[in-house]
Parts: sequence; structure tokens; C-alpha cells
Amino acid sequence: MVLKSKNTIAEILERYEAELLPEWLTELETSGMGRNTLIKATELRSDCEEFLRLLRSAVQHGNLTDILAPEWESVRQMLANVCRSRVKQGFTSTEIASFIFSFKKPLFNRLSQELANKSSELFEEIWLSTTLLDRLGLWTTEIFQKAREEVIQRQQEELLELSTPVIKLWEGILALPMIGTLDSARTQIVMESLLQQILESGSQVVIIDITGVPTVDTLVAQHLLKTIAAARLMGTDCIISGIRPQIAQTIVHLGVDLSEVVTKASLADAFGIALRRQGLAVTKGT
Repeated sequence: MVLKSKNTIAEILERYEAELLPEWLTELETSGMGRNTLIKATELRSDCEEFLRLLRSAVQHGNLTDILAPEWESVRQMLANVCRSRVKQGFTSTEIASFIFSFKKPLFNRLSQELANKSSELFEEIWLSTTLLDRLGLWTTEIFQKAREEVIQRQQEELLELSTPVIKLWEGILALPMIGTLDSARTQIVMESLLQQILESGSQVVIIDITGVPTVDTLVAQHLLKTIAAARLMGTDCIISGIRPQIAQTIVHLGVDLSEVVTKASLADAFGIALRRQGLAVTKGT
């Protein structure tokens, strides 16, 4: 059931907005937010002003319990933008929620002044405003978590791209050194990066070096074969280097068919084959 306020809170927000803003900023200053070097004072003040304006507009509809209702859309959007901005600035979820919770004291003080002789009405309005601000504060922690997960996911993708660089060894020859565990997500990034480099460079040979891959199981082998198949569709031959004795034994034990793929123990050996395929050779200087 959605409880309806008598708009006492809306009246207070409209009548005392000029006084509520500095009082709120003082509370933020006391809590440490105002002194936080991660955000400028002008930006914090601007966020407070916007929140008060949107809050005043939303509460005029009388619904102080269902913050997912359409009339709260602008408030939710504003808080979501604040959360995403604060995540990038390095704030914690507690600090973000405190942005909302610190507004309680200024609002409660005004309610107490206005309803000093109406205890039952005062209790009702304080309960409604407490419920409202608590729900808005908790909602920001949910948005913070989602925003944080997005940042972590993006960072992981960037690290994956950096950890699997495609290197041009020679004209027409690329090398793809792999380090660490291969999974579906990383294989997809590797494949996209490799195919893009093949397209841009027109290379005929790619050396996939797995010296830094700790173990090779059926899943890893399948990922390698998918990458090789994709490269072949682009007209590029692949050579796998870094096949250590234990890796070779594992591949045989798993029954993985690499008979159509040239494999070498070292990157140097693979590079020699790649050069010969290009009609080149390395000779000692006189």
C-alpha cells in the first residue's frame, strides 16, 4: 500500500529550500564529504541543489514510499548519474549513501519547528521522511554496486586486451603470445584482436605462442582451434609454439587433434618456419 503524505514535507522543501541547502552542506562537511578531495565543493553544491529541486517536485505527488513510481524517475536518474560519477572518483558505497542520509537532520529540524504542537502529525511526517530517505539511500548502494561491477568488467576487458598483444615480427608475420589461463571471454577478445590485425596488416602467418599458458585442457584446446580456424578463414596460416613435453603429453591424453596444425617447442623455431614460408631465411653475417 502506498501511503500519502499531506504534503507537509513538500511545503517545507519549497518554503525553506534556501535554508535547507546550507544546513545540508554543513552536515556533509561534518561527515567529511565536504572536505573530501575527490570532489570539488562546487560540484557537491550543484548536486545538492539538483536533488532538492527534484525531490520537491516528486514529493508534491504525495507518494513518499514507492520510489520506483513514475514521479520519482527524475530523482532516480539524477542519483544514478551521481553514483556513476562517484564510483569513477573513488568514493565508497557508504560515502555515496551518506549523501542522502545526511539530509535527514536538516529536514527533521524543520519538521520539528513546523509541527512543534502537533506531535502525532510530527511523528507521521518524520516516519514518512525517514522511510523515504532510507529507501533512496539504499537504492544508491544498489546502483553503486552495478556501476562498480561495470567498472571492474571494463577494467578486466582492458587488461585482457593488454595481456594478449598481437605483435608484428616481420612483414607478413604476426605473433600472439598468450600468458595465463584461457577462457571463453578471453578467447573471444584474442580472436577479435587477432583478426583485426590480420585484416590491417595482410599477414599470411600467425604464430600463437602458448609458452605462458600453465595448463592445456580440452576447453583450452578448443579455444585454440577456434582461433586457428578463424584465422584460416582470413587466409592466414597458424603455427603453435611453446609446446612443452608436459603440454604435449596432455594434448595426446585428451585426444585433441592438432595434426593439421604446425607445432613447435619454441617461438624461435616457429619464427624460422614462418620466415621460410615467406621465402626468407636467417643467415650468419660474415
